[in-house]
Amino acid sequence: MTKDEWYRQLFDRLDNSKFRSSFHLKQKDIDYINEKGLDTIRQHVKDFIAKREAPSYIVNDGKQTPMRGHPVFIAQHATATCCRECIRKWHKMQPGKGLSQVQQADLDAFKKMYGIDGEIEKEY
Repeated sequence: MTKDEWYRQLFDRLDNSKFRSSFHLKQKDIDYINEKGLDTIRQHVKDFIAKREAPSYIVNDGKQTPMRGHPVFIAQHATATCCRECIRKWHKMQPGKGLSQVQQADLDAFKKMYGIDGEIEKEY
């Protein structure tokens, strides 16, 4: 299976999840993105992955991503990249060891495609 095929299957699974598919950017999130610029938001995505998801051990895993307050948080829950347990379940990346640069880049790309950028495209 190619990476594109795997992503397509994951998109479908997320779309069929009542919980995951309930997360959408609100107007205030869109306004925030427009104010800060998409490049800044994309940098936030990378930073949050590196600091909150990539370490091998996360003290507050499962609670490190608020349900609201920043567009990236919404995207993390929508894409099941909010904690290592969700990353394990949905993205098949095992906990207990740090995420490699390639894994971080995959999560970054996925979150952008399906999360933030996907929601922005729906607005325009």
